[in-house]
Amino acid sequence: MSTEYGADQIQILEGLEAVRKRPGMYIGSTSSRGLHHLVYEIVDNSVDEALAGYCDSIDVQINPDNSITVVDDGRGIPVDIQKKAGIPAVEVVFTILHAGGKFGGGGYKVSGGLHGVGASVVNALSEWLEVEVRTGGHVYKQRYERGKTMYPLKIVGSCGAEEHGTRVTFLPDKEIFEETVYDFDTLKIRLRETAFLTKGLKITLRDGREEKKEKTFHYEGGIREFVEYLNRSNVPLYEQVFYCEGQRDGVLVEVAMQHNDSYTENIYSFVNNINTPEGGTHLTGFKNALTKTFNDYGRKNKLLKENEPALSGEDIREGLTAIISIKVEDPQFEGQTKQKLGNSEARGAVDGVVSEQLTYYLEQNPSVAKAIIEKSVLAQRARAAARKARDLTRRKTALDGLSLPGKLADCSSKNPEECEIYIVEGNSAGGSAKDARNKATQAILPLRGKILNVEKARLDRIYGNAEIRSMITAFGTGIHEEFDISKLRYHKIIIMTDADVDGAHISTLLLTFIYRFMPELIKQGYVYLAQPPLYKLEKNKRIWYAYSDEELNEILKEVGRDQNNKIQRYKGLGEMDAEQLWETTMDPERRILLRVTMNEEMTSEIDLTFTTLMGDQVEPRREFIELNAKYGTLDI
Repeated sequence: MSTEYGADQIQILEGLEAVRKRPGMYIGSTSSRGLHHLVYEIVDNSVDEALAGYCDSIDVQINPDNSITVVDDGRGIPVDIQKKAGIPAVEVVFTILHAGGKFGGGGYKVSGGLHGVGASVVNALSEWLEVEVRTGGHVYKQRYERGKTMYPLKIVGSCGAEEHGTRVTFLPDKEIFEETVYDFDTLKIRLRETAFLTKGLKITLRDGREEKKEKTFHYEGGIREFVEYLNRSNVPLYEQVFYCEGQRDGVLVEVAMQHNDSYTENIYSFVNNINTPEGGTHLTGFKNALTKTFNDYGRKNKLLKENEPALSGEDIREGLTAIISIKVEDPQFEGQTKQKLGNSEARGAVDGVVSEQLTYYLEQNPSVAKAIIEKSVLAQRARAAARKARDLTRRKTALDGLSLPGKLADCSSKNPEECEIYIVEGNSAGGSAKDARNKATQAILPLRGKILNVEKARLDRIYGNAEIRSMITAFGTGIHEEFDISKLRYHKIIIMTDADVDGAHISTLLLTFIYRFMPELIKQGYVYLAQPPLYKLEKNKRIWYAYSDEELNEILKEVGRDQNNKIQRYKGLGEMDAEQLWETTMDPERRILLRVTMNEEMTSEIDLTFTTLMGDQVEPRREFIELNAKYGTLDI
C-alpha cells in the first residue's frame, strides 16, 4: 500500500491541561467504566491500523501491578520530527490533545478513536506511560509521568528491518480513578466484539495477575460469526446467516442477520467499530430496506393477501438478530458520547446495499423468505390482539374509575422522587411488608407466583397477563413504544424476593420484563434489588443480622462461637415479622439495596445473558450457570 504516513500527517489542534482537571469530559467518568475506557482508547488506535490494512494482531496484557500493556504489529507510530511542533510525532500523539493521524492528514481513511484524543488522554490520566516503537531496524522508547515527558525519544535497541509495531504500557492514576483494578471479563467482552467487527484480526487478552487467564479472539467470518454467537441460545429460523457488503457514496456497508424462534429483536449498529446504541441514519436505512423488501417480495409472490395491511417493520424484525457495521471517512455523531450517527449519506448507502442484495437473496432462497414472512404475519396478528387487549384495559379503567390495581397498597405521597414501590412475591411476604412499611412513601405490590417469561411470549400474551398488567399500571409509564418516563410514579422500584433459588428466578423474570419493555428504568437507575438477611444471630438477648456467610463468620469471630448462639437461617421473607422486615430490608437508614445498572457498550452481551437464562436452549444455560455459579451472582 502506498498511503503515506509520516510526521507531517500528524496534525495539532490544541493543548492538554484540562484533561486531569475534568477527566469525565474526555472518558465519560472516573469510575470502573472510565478506567476500562483507557484500554479501549489504546486498542482502538491499533484497530485503526488493522482497518487501514497494516496490522494483523493485537496483544492486551493486564500486568500484576494492574498496569496494561497493548502491543500491535502495525506500522509503528511515526518517530520523525513533526515540523509544526518541533518534536517527534510519537511525542505529539501522547502529549498534545487533539493530535493524531485522523484529522484529514491522509494517515487513515477511517478511524474509531474518540475524537482523536485517545492516546494523549490516556497519558494524562496515567501515573506513568511508556511507549516503544519498532520501525526502520530500531526500537525507540519514551516515558511520560502524568502526561509530562521524562526524556527525549531515544533508541534503546535494534530489531529486524521488517519488524514494526507499537507497545504501550500505562498505569492508571490513583489520584484520578475511584478504582484502579481491571476486570478481565469486562475487557474480554469488548475485545471479543472488536474482533468480530474486524474480520481476520487476532486479539489476545492475558491476565498476568494471580489467576493467569488467557483468551484469543479471531474471526475470519467477521460479523457473520457475531450473529451466530448471539443466536446460540435460540433456534435459528433458517440455517445460513444472511450477509451482504457493498460500497456507496464513500460508505462501506456490512450487514449480517438471521431470524430465530424468539419474539425479541436484537439489532446492533456500529460505525468504524464504535457501538452506536442510539442507532442513527445507518440503522434507519437498514430498517427501511428490510420493511420495503419483505413487503414487495410478499405481495409479488402472493405470500401476503392483497386486502391485508402491509407488514410493519416491527413485525418483520420479530426474532431478528442483526449487525450493521459501516465504515465512513468523516462520521458525524450526535452528542459527545458518539451514540447516534447523523451522516445523511449512510442512510441511502445501507438502504441501497441491503435492498439490492436482500431482494436477490430472497429470490434465490424462497423457503427462507416464506418462513420469515409467515412468522411476521403471526407477529402482526399478535400485535393487533395486543392492541385490543390494551384498549380494553384502558376502557375498563375509565369506566370503573380505578386506575390502580386492587392489590396495590399505595403510598400517600404523590411526589415520585420520594416514593418507592416494593414488588413482593407471595401474599404472606406482602402482608408483612404492608405492616412494616412507611405508608407515606412506600408502596407494596404483591405478585402471585412467578410472572410470565417474556422471552417466550408475544405481546398479546404479555398484555393478557394479570401480574404484568398490575406492574404496568402501578408504574404509570406504559411499555414498549408507548413508554413515557415522565409518568413514572416511583423513583425507586425495588424487587424484594426470598434469598433462595426460587427468589433468584423470580427476580430474573422481573428484570427480563423490565429490561425488554422498559429499559429506560434501568438506564436511569430506578430499579433496585432488596437484600434481605440470610441469618439472624441471637446471643444474650442481643440480635445481629448477616447478609452473607462471610458476614456471619465475621460476627461469630466477634461474639465468640459457643452454645449460647441461636442462629436462624431465613428461608423466606414470610418468616420475618413486620418489625424484623422493616429493620433489615425496608428501613432506608439500615437496609442494603443493590441498584441494577447496565453498560450500554455491552448491550449485545446483556441481551445474550437474558436469552441464555430465559430461553428454551438448555445447554447454553447449563454452561452459563456452571461458569458463573462460583461468583454467587449473575453480573449483567
